Amino acid sequence: MDQSRIRNFCIIAHIDHGKSTLADRLLEITGTVSKRDMKSQLLDSMDLEREKGITIKLAPVRMNHDGYELNLIDTPGHVDFSYEVSRSLEACEGAVLVVDASQGIQAQTLANVYLAMAADLTIIPVLNKVDLPAADVEKVSAQVINLLGCEPEDILKISAKTGEGVSAVLDAVIERVTPPAGKESAASRALIFDSYYDDYRGVILYTRIVDGSIKKGDTIEMLATGAHGIALEVGSLSPTMKSSLDLGTGEIGYIVTNLKTTRDAKVGDTVTVKRSHAAEPLPGYKNVRPFVYAGFFPVSNEDYNELKDAIEKLAMSDSALQFEPENSPVLGFGVRIGFLGLLHMDIVRERLEREYNLDLVVTNPSTDYQITLTDDEQVDIKSAADLPPVTKITEIKEPWINGEIVVPTDYIGAVIQLIVSKRGLQKNLSYIDERALISFEAPLANLLTDFYDQLKSVTSGYGSFNYELSEYRAEDLVKVDFYVAGEIVDALSVMAHRSESQSLGRETVKKLKEVIPRQNFQVALQAAIGGKFIAREDLSAYRKDVTTGLYGGDVSRKKKVLAKQAKGKKRMKRFGKVDIPSEAFTVMLKRD
Repeated sequence: MDQSRIRNFCIIAHIDHGKSTLADRLLEITGTVSKRDMKSQLLDSMDLEREKGITIKLAPVRMNHDGYELNLIDTPGHVDFSYEVSRSLEACEGAVLVVDASQGIQAQTLANVYLAMAADLTIIPVLNKVDLPAADVEKVSAQVINLLGCEPEDILKISAKTGEGVSAVLDAVIERVTPPAGKESAASRALIFDSYYDDYRGVILYTRIVDGSIKKGDTIEMLATGAHGIALEVGSLSPTMKSSLDLGTGEIGYIVTNLKTTRDAKVGDTVTVKRSHAAEPLPGYKNVRPFVYAGFFPVSNEDYNELKDAIEKLAMSDSALQFEPENSPVLGFGVRIGFLGLLHMDIVRERLEREYNLDLVVTNPSTDYQITLTDDEQVDIKSAADLPPVTKITEIKEPWINGEIVVPTDYIGAVIQLIVSKRGLQKNLSYIDERALISFEAPLANLLTDFYDQLKSVTSGYGSFNYELSEYRAEDLVKVDFYVAGEIVDALSVMAHRSESQSLGRETVKKLKEVIPRQNFQVALQAAIGGKFIAREDLSAYRKDVTTGLYGGDVSRKKKVLAKQAKGKKRMKRFGKVDIPSEAFTVMLKRD
């Protein structure tokens, strides 16, 4: 295909603004998918995506319209996957910005617009859901004009659900988006914007050919990882795979390789071929590092090998997933996994439970800490249980984030209070029409558990949040340990700032008291920093009524039997072992 007749574009939007529905309509109008095969959210292939109404894995699709080849990439809208979004944007020349006419601009919209501007894309603003009674077209148009500096007539008003105005989006893409400008005679270079592992075919790459071409049977090389392989098949997706002899300059398509894991072909890497080898990789590649860690343990230790196999299979198709074996005296053998964020963790947990039929205990998520020891050695820990002895530590650094919250102006006070309560620092406050954009810094560990839920509740569901990792800062951090019946439970240990450790300890032992069942003897639940206890709750014992067989007679008979029972209870306490239910390990996730 001649490059001047190719248009590569993506759709960016906040969650639930109608991105996947618009993609469905475009496929229908261009006749890419027949009416018979059509179903809603066609590009969202996982059951989880359909249930949650979000896009997790991006999907490219090729459409033909009026003699033009239109390549659409459907991108994830969630903050955890912003690196994947940035690579998808690099593979395009234009972006369709979808804004819900009833909700207006949200935090994730802003974040993705900034990414699109950084990638120098042509942005086509589209107001969706204009058919809803709650739609306020004028107000939201003003917000978009304010954000992009465009003219009112540039904004397309559509309803993706009914199909009203959608064909105008295709015309706008053809008119406004510039065609690719790659060099056909140059050394072959292609950008990987997604890769996944297929059980039957190996690793499949979704690529955008920037210069040159890639043919079926070519020997390929990844410039960042140095991995070599063979292009067993190349072609385009519409939305099913259609093989062809080659992928030309400016085209978007797939390459089936003989690689065994996606770690060899990471998102953002550059593919070149042996016959026309490029030395210079495409810019922007970075190694994605997880910064949320949680321990995954099977409920029964017999399932450990199944859990390990399941995670290895998932890691083959998700290069951001990092894991290592972990052992806890209470929970037995398990795996510590690193994630890109809480949504990523949630999705992996649900996939393990559904697709591999596993019963899991998940410990409280934590982040990683950089520790400087007295002999100047640097150590990275991913769990509070791994903290070296306090006497050997000179400083502990924790990750901080830069965050942005978009809220209606009525809720500014409540949001700033919430940020301060999480040890955050408000940096800036600006206004977009009737909405405020609050920029702040905060320690990541304090936002991990329930920050998003609390934000939604203080803003009546109108607040939206976006963040990126900023730097590691030295803080006065301590490890809070928890004891059940005098025994330390490693899996419950957490890192906390000294100023918050007392209240955290008190809250957690109160929660544990509600979750751990009563025993036949009294159980002490304690929180401690080092050797000093800072909080305690007691689980009172069940008392079996041993006096039922006594009727009448002197009270001393009763006392004698009760004294005998008390003596037995003391022995039980000495030998007693408390069963801790799995809910106890996620007690931090719900703090209020």
